[in-house]
Amino acid sequence: MDRKLLAGLGLYRLGIDFGTSSTVAMTAGLDGRARPLLFDGTPLLPSAVCGRPAGGLLVGGDAVEAAATYPERFEPYPKRRIDDTVVLFGETDVAVVDMIGAVLRRVADEAGRATGGPPAEVVLTHPASWTVPRREALLAAAARAGIAKARLLAEPVAAGHYFRTAFGRVMPPGGHLLVYDLGAGRFDASVLRRAPYGFVVLASEGLADAGGLAVDAAVMAHLAASYSARDPRAWARLSAPATPADRRLSRQAWDAVRAAKEILSGVSSTRVCLPALDQDAPLSRDQLDALARPILDRTVDAARRALLDARVPAASLTAILLAGGATRMPLVEMLLHDAFGIAPTTIDQPELVVACGSACG
Repeated sequence: MDRKLLAGLGLYRLGIDFGTSSTVAMTAGLDGRARPLLFDGTPLLPSAVCGRPAGGLLVGGDAVEAAATYPERFEPYPKRRIDDTVVLFGETDVAVVDMIGAVLRRVADEAGRATGGPPAEVVLTHPASWTVPRREALLAAAARAGIAKARLLAEPVAAGHYFRTAFGRVMPPGGHLLVYDLGAGRFDASVLRRAPYGFVVLASEGLADAGGLAVDAAVMAHLAASYSARDPRAWARLSAPATPADRRLSRQAWDAVRAAKEILSGVSSTRVCLPALDQDAPLSRDQLDALARPILDRTVDAARRALLDARVPAASLTAILLAGGATRMPLVEMLLHDAFGIAPTTIDQPELVVACGSACG
């Protein structure tokens, strides 16, 4: 039975991982196989939102492009505004639930286009530490997107479902899993126990200021120490952009830093283009590791606290599962192996783990 027919019968599930920097969505039919939705050819939809001057909201890549012209109407990380009621876009107040709802609507529209019909069920994931008001805000945003009956699922539980299905490992009731989730904007360590009909979160520790964006900022600070004095005016165009042209250059520099970080997962050295200075700054993996180490040490300490709170010794873990795109840094795996004596379970696209688990779990 093909996906179009399944959709027509309402026989597929849509799982959505609304992330700080990117949103990922998966569909799963009767065969239980999860398939990623693609947005402009990639499974990663920027979570960014930008207000149109004439009204309405742009999302994803369209929002990122518009931000160079309308920075006062741009929110790159709407998930971080979940505790707010409204956000000021220029001179217009925009409700946070409308802003998040615009991202979710983009996902729902793409799911309908790709499959030919609406899903039987929509599952939205959220950090395990989110309070009731935050979860209610996410459901309200889904309703604004036309998703009337979404089901919420904690991100580590979704990751547990992924682990159980993707690796064919049967965790007996009572088995334990540590989910190490390092995304763009935050970090979460969660200890799960396999229950007869799913997973239970025993303990969770989160860091709202540790993630890939924090590593990018550390790299930019390192580059500033080396290059800002050479041409202060040019560096100011990157660090404090004042014009549309400056904002485009600044975005290019930050994108180059992120790309270099990702490239260094597989090579020992690369260069970072600093367009305003007409410089290609060298950056080695050793330098990146030194800059990222203080941030990653904090995540390992948080994972230790989660294990202590759950009263689960590392030796009794079935596995450590890596989730989130920032876990691609080789230093992550090394630090976890050194700290807990277990080689983490890795996959090629760790940013898909939570969405996949929400769709197929």
